[in-house]
Amino acid sequence: MRTLITICLLLTSATACADDANVSIRPDVVYGHKDGLAMTFDVFTPKKDANGVGILFMVSGGWYSHWAPPEQIHFFFKPLTERGFTVFAVRHGSSPRYGIPDAVSDVRRSVRYIRKNAERFNVDPNRLGVFGMSAGGHLSLMLGTTADEGNPDDKDAVGRISDRVQAVVAFVAPTDLTIMVKDYPQRLPAYANFPALNLDMKNAEDHSPLKHVTPDDAPTLLIVGAKDDLVPVEHSRKIQAEFDDKKVPNKLTEFENAGHGFAKEDMISAQAEMANWFEKHLVEQ
Repeated sequence: MRTLITICLLLTSATACADDANVSIRPDVVYGHKDGLAMTFDVFTPKKDANGVGILFMVSGGWYSHWAPPEQIHFFFKPLTERGFTVFAVRHGSSPRYGIPDAVSDVRRSVRYIRKNAERFNVDPNRLGVFGMSAGGHLSLMLGTTADEGNPDDKDAVGRISDRVQAVVAFVAPTDLTIMVKDYPQRLPAYANFPALNLDMKNAEDHSPLKHVTPDDAPTLLIVGAKDDLVPVEHSRKIQAEFDDKKVPNKLTEFENAGHGFAKEDMISAQAEMANWFEKHLVEQ
């Protein structure tokens, strides 16, 4: 599930990870603190023709959230920044020190913080999207299915802001954690390698997007590999059925020969479809 490094190796040489003169990078913006530690994101803003839409990328694989120099990863966002989107690469409290409930809470705060400071980042607070891969896709779906309007009584001004997003793209995303935790008898052996999945069944259900689909969820694009043996395609097929039942705008794209990771050609196609989805739901509205 640690997909970001894999993508870099698959899509480009090391030299292609260099800085791009067309993008302004603002690194390590602090959106909160926990246990004396700063939670941060990097901002990638087009220098020309920015469209005012903000897209959050969940930096998460296996619910590990690693830091890397933004100049070395922003190439992955070029299909978005080249179309005018501003991208926020959001890091959460990482496994194994922090669990899935912590990660969900962190990324919720990142949305609230960006919305509250939308003018600072030159984005429209009512046009925010999110995407991620694997665990990052799970976190994206959690934002799409379980958002709230904020707590008006929160002493922290950020906590009073909505964490709703207006569009979601989830790559190879787990949607039902109840079949991935240790108490599920038929869970895949590989899941024992991810400490974040050390959840009881109640917590697993609470943090399963499949269990929370409602008609007001954000339009969602699901992108999967039909041969994925780590997060089988049924995760996405089942949540799509729930989206259809609740009449949530959605689309499922399956890459026939892909597994949990995508070959270069499939990834390029998937990124283009992602950019089209965000344009349809965040720019053309």
